[in-house]
Order: sequence, then C-alpha cells, then structure tokens
Amino acid sequence: MNLKSIRRTAVPGIAALALLMSACGASNEDGGSDNGDSASGLSGNLKGGGATSQEKAQEAWKTAFQGQNDGLTIDYALLGSTDGRSQFTSGALSFAGSDSYIADEELDAAKERCSGNVIEVPAYISSIAIAFNVPDVDTVNLDASTIAKIFDGKITNWNDKAIADQNPDATLPDLKISPVHRADDSGTTKNFTDYLGKVASSDWGYEAEDAFPVSGGLSAEGTSGVVKQIGDVDGAIGYADASQTGDLNVVSVKVGEEYVAPSPEGAAKTVAVSPVVEGRDATDIAVDVDRNTTEAGAYPVILLSYLIACETYEDQAEADNVKGYLSYIVSDEGQAEAADFAGSAKLAPETAAQAQEIVAGITAQ
Repeated sequence: MNLKSIRRTAVPGIAALALLMSACGASNEDGGSDNGDSASGLSGNLKGGGATSQEKAQEAWKTAFQGQNDGLTIDYALLGSTDGRSQFTSGALSFAGSDSYIADEELDAAKERCSGNVIEVPAYISSIAIAFNVPDVDTVNLDASTIAKIFDGKITNWNDKAIADQNPDATLPDLKISPVHRADDSGTTKNFTDYLGKVASSDWGYEAEDAFPVSGGLSAEGTSGVVKQIGDVDGAIGYADASQTGDLNVVSVKVGEEYVAPSPEGAAKTVAVSPVVEGRDATDIAVDVDRNTTEAGAYPVILLSYLIACETYEDQAEADNVKGYLSYIVSDEGQAEAADFAGSAKLAPETAAQAQEIVAGITAQ
C-alpha cells in the first residue's frame, strides 16, 4: 500500500493499518471480535440491501448469524449498489452493501440520514471475472486494450487478429462476439469500467459509472442474470463477480508481462498496493484500487465491496441489530464463512481489526 496517500492518523497506527488484504486471511492477532460472538438474543427485522456481488456471502452470513440469534430476521435485498446506497440514504434500509464507495457528492445526504458520521468498511473482496462462452476454447489471454475494444464494439469476431496474436495455441472460431453487460446500475460495472478507463484509456473513452456506457450488445439484471446470459449464448463474453461464474471459462488478463487469471490471491495483492481515499472521516476506510499495478501475481480487475451504515441510530434496537450483524461479518468467523461459501478473500488481520473497532462504535442517540 502506498503509505504516502494515507489521509490522517485519527485511528492510532492507521499508517500501519493501511487497507491490506490477504487471501489467506490469517487469524486476527490484534484483538477485536475474532469469533463472531458479537451479540446474542437479538430480535426483530433487520433490513439491508444493495450489491448483488455479496449475494452468496450474505446468504452465509445471514444463515450463521440468525442461527446465533433466533429472534432476528435479516433481509438483504439484491438491489444493486446504486439503489442500495440510495435506499440507505433515504432511510428505507438500516445498512447497505456497495461495490463502490460513497462518492463525495453523496456523502452530505448520507451524513444527514445518519445525523453524523457514516460508517463505510470493506467486507468482501473478489475478482471480477471476464467470462466467455466459445465452443471448444477453454482459455483466452487478453490485454486491457483488447478487452476495451470488445466491450466498445470495435472487435466483433473471436478470430480477430488482436485476440489471435495473444492466443497462438488456441483455435479461435469465426464466431461473432456478443458482449454482455449489466442492465441495472451496478458497482461491478463501475469497477469494471474503472479498470478499462485507467488501463486502456486510449481505447476506452468513458467515465467509470454504475450504468454501462455503451449501447448495444446483450444485457441482464444482476450478477446471476449476466452469468446465465453468457452461458446461454455461444460467443458471449461478460463481466461478473468471479465467485459466481460457476463453470464458465474466464479470461486471463495481462498484468505487466504476464497473463493472470482471477483469484482471491490476485485480488488481495492488488488491494495491498492500493492507497486509501483521502479526506474521509475516521469511520470511512475506503480504498482507491490501483488498476495499473504490475505487481507479480496481482489481478487488478476487482471489486472491493463495502458495508455502509450509520455510526448513530435513533432506535436502540436498530443500532443493536446493525452493530451485531456487521460485527459478525467483519469478524474472523464471518470472513471465513464468506471465503468458504462464496470464494472471496478474507480481510487481513490489520484491516479486520480496524473494521471491527469502527463497527463496535455503533450506538443509539
């Protein structure tokens, strides 16, 4: 991590606690909630929603935490990151999941909803796989320029020279490329287009946005919809959380001088060399992902998904439920559940300790 970019020292030792991620996720040795037993006997209904990338992880977290608190029902609506953030800000949700951190222009509204500081902590890290469906082709290597041209409609056939030159051992068919993108606003789209804009800027003339900027091609709602569409169409290629691509084949992306397949380890390496966002409150530990890294083994097409909540709630029961559930998610037990069930990378011990400390500060007015 680029320590020169660390924004302040509001949390003791934040320079040493810069957001490192580890695919191995060694146990937290710095204290905090290392076993997930952050609450007992909670009850009522806790409403959250947002990023569909968290779907499998949320299933694991909900099942385990409700098992520890049989009076509590947790609803996590698969709304997409944009709607999750907006419904949290409106007060319709007690917490949100988002694959992109809160933009500066959204912060004032979120702080007004919270009557104070907003909590934003990393909870889930995964590679964004560029999955494809080409008969009799199992592996494809692509650089960022070629990926950008494919999704911008400039490369339209699988045996195009730009693809063939990077895959001399593959027998590429004379088959139309059908790019698949998210139909709904999505943090996955924003992370994917952020990668293209930063690594292939001369070939991708669009801003990083939650809405896919190119018209045409195929589209589908949510992560599961994109994955299904790719699997159903010969020649299709699309982007989705790697943990949810199932049996689809995935592209190895050029990083430096090598081609790297998506993996928790590769995603973790990218976050480890990325700077934190400057100018945020101590309860907000967002990261600016270094898409241009050439770190050996790093995979820069990633999403770093956050939990968004209030530091202070009006209702004691709501505060207790949010605090309990989020504490479980960032605990070692919760991170292990997500890694086992969803294939994500675990928070590194330093990051987990910092997130646990922040979440432990949730209270009622």
